[in-house]
Amino acid sequence: MIKVLVHGSNGKMGGHVIAQLEKTEDMCLLCGVDHVSTGKENYPYFDSFDKVTEVPDVIIDFSFHTLVKSVLEYAMRVERPVVIATTALDDEDKLLVAKATKKIPVFLAANMSFGIALLCDFAKKAAQAFPDADIEIVEAHHNRKVDAPSGTAIMLANSIKEVRPEAEYVYGRGGEAKRTKNEIGIHALRMANIVGEHEVYITTDSQQLVLRHNAYDRSLFADGAIKAGRFLASQPKGLYSMHDMFKS
Repeated sequence: MIKVLVHGSNGKMGGHVIAQLEKTEDMCLLCGVDHVSTGKENYPYFDSFDKVTEVPDVIIDFSFHTLVKSVLEYAMRVERPVVIATTALDDEDKLLVAKATKKIPVFLAANMSFGIALLCDFAKKAAQAFPDADIEIVEAHHNRKVDAPSGTAIMLANSIKEVRPEAEYVYGRGGEAKRTKNEIGIHALRMANIVGEHEVYITTDSQQLVLRHNAYDRSLFADGAIKAGRFLASQPKGLYSMHDMFKS
């Protein structure tokens, strides 16, 4: 039985992970860690990693990017793999991830959906097939989302940039903003309770290809994180992604 520590356990996604773990036969919740208590925790809960008494087999992080340092430091201290499902990591966070991968397995994904991983592959292949096409990415999320554009939109753009290394990202447009040949436009919409929508437009003078992924329930991200945790539990130190899990 793989014992899981969920970091950010009192958040919406942490709650989904805990609920999914209850339905999983080969994995279980060891405890949750969240720096903010609801006072109604009905599971083994700690407000600090220093208070965790038993070492987990794997850690799943669905917290906030400012807390990535603390979860990585804990994971390295106890030498356990960690799934980082938190988005909006900055350059300093990414350096910490790179440091951690020299000691432990780290699974990093801006989006834990298998569908999004496939969308990245499709977008990359389409951009390569239509080298002269204009490419625009549009994402929509609920009106409470803090970061814009989404980490997933950036992940899609980065996938395309692998075959278009000269590409430049343009975030929205205003005023006199004539489109340049090499740009990838990235646009963010924030409305009501949208879980997550991502579209990639690949457009030439004669045709248009639209790739789209809709997330209808946050449980799909929890399911992806749990599968990543299962995969990571048996891996050596290093950095892993959805694509590595597909290959296994």
